[in-house]
Amino acid sequence: MKRRTGWLIGLALLIAIGASVWRAASTRHSKQSAIAAATQPREMPVRVGPQEVVQLQPRQLQLTVPVSGVVQAVRSAVVKAYVAGELRGLQVREGDSVRKGQELARVDATEVEARWRQTRQQADAAQAQLQLSQRQHDNNQALVTQGFISTTALATSQSNLDAARANLAAAQAAADVARKSVTDSVLRSPMDGQVAQRLVQDGERVGVETRVLEIVDPSDLEVVAQLAPADSVRVQVGQQAQLQVQGAGDDVAAVPARVVRINPSAQAGSRSVAVYLRVQAAPVNAGAAGRSIPIVRPGLYLQGSIVTGQTEQLAVPLTAVRTDQPQPYVQLLQPAGESEADKSLLRVQHRPVTLGSQSAQDGATWIAVSSGLQAGDRVLAGSVGGLRAGTAVQLQPLQQPQAAPAPGAR
Repeated sequence: MKRRTGWLIGLALLIAIGASVWRAASTRHSKQSAIAAATQPREMPVRVGPQEVVQLQPRQLQLTVPVSGVVQAVRSAVVKAYVAGELRGLQVREGDSVRKGQELARVDATEVEARWRQTRQQADAAQAQLQLSQRQHDNNQALVTQGFISTTALATSQSNLDAARANLAAAQAAADVARKSVTDSVLRSPMDGQVAQRLVQDGERVGVETRVLEIVDPSDLEVVAQLAPADSVRVQVGQQAQLQVQGAGDDVAAVPARVVRINPSAQAGSRSVAVYLRVQAAPVNAGAAGRSIPIVRPGLYLQGSIVTGQTEQLAVPLTAVRTDQPQPYVQLLQPAGESEADKSLLRVQHRPVTLGSQSAQDGATWIAVSSGLQAGDRVLAGSVGGLRAGTAVQLQPLQQPQAAPAPGAR
């Protein structure tokens, strides 16, 4: 009996000692877990506003073809010197307006005027010789009738008369040529427009066919663009285009244009097709003294797009598409979990997408998404920047504007 009691007392002591050791170990583990939890950094979600999140939905997008080209004047002319000599009286310069028929300069006409006087005198001499031959022929006809001379002499006088007439015609033609040279010594504008280039200076000696001035009509402009073979099949005459001056800011209005001609043949080397777009109502700037200064000028480089149709597709802003990976992707927002607490927290997922055509709409460039997304998905806009996959994101509520205090309220 005593032995059994001793065993029970020993077992009780062992149980008590084991319980004490277990409590000590559990307490130490709890302290270590608390210390680890306290020292582990907490995940801070990135806060974004509702304006930085785009919810996908089908949009009406314009199908466009990119285009770029150089502006040129539909009507232009080059004023050349048609006689050789010293150029005098050239006062107009680049940018000056000229009228059709306006005298622009003169070539020293001393030589051509002397030649004209010479040819006129030769014509007068030929005229006098013709009159003399005519009188001799008339006299010979009378003498032949009376039988004083033979018909051979009459034929000779007729030949002399014909030769005199031919000499007079040749002299008159030479006089006309000389007179034309005198007229050509005055350089006149062939059209209304503005001087684009001044190629010589006043006082220089010019030769025949020397280019003196280039005149263009800035009110009628067109853009010559080269299209790729795949794009050319979508472009037709009459389609509208919106163009922009290369390097101009957003404050410069777009230039409307219309396709007026398409080259029937492609270039031999590049297979590109030339398209001609007529500039319509080009924007202007208000200059000094109320003068309107056109923004578009011949020689400028314009770039933009031709509208070829419309389609309804899912689209995202072009700035939301990131290209720092082999395939373009967007930053998609997905709930962190199924619980209510996890649903309020979103995480970033890099979703590869297949892109389509671009379209300018609502002051931004949108690009169609043919695969990778569906309606209702939320995508981060480009203003947020690049975030790693799995980054926590918290949406901030839309701030309501505060109401103005009532009059008299303190």
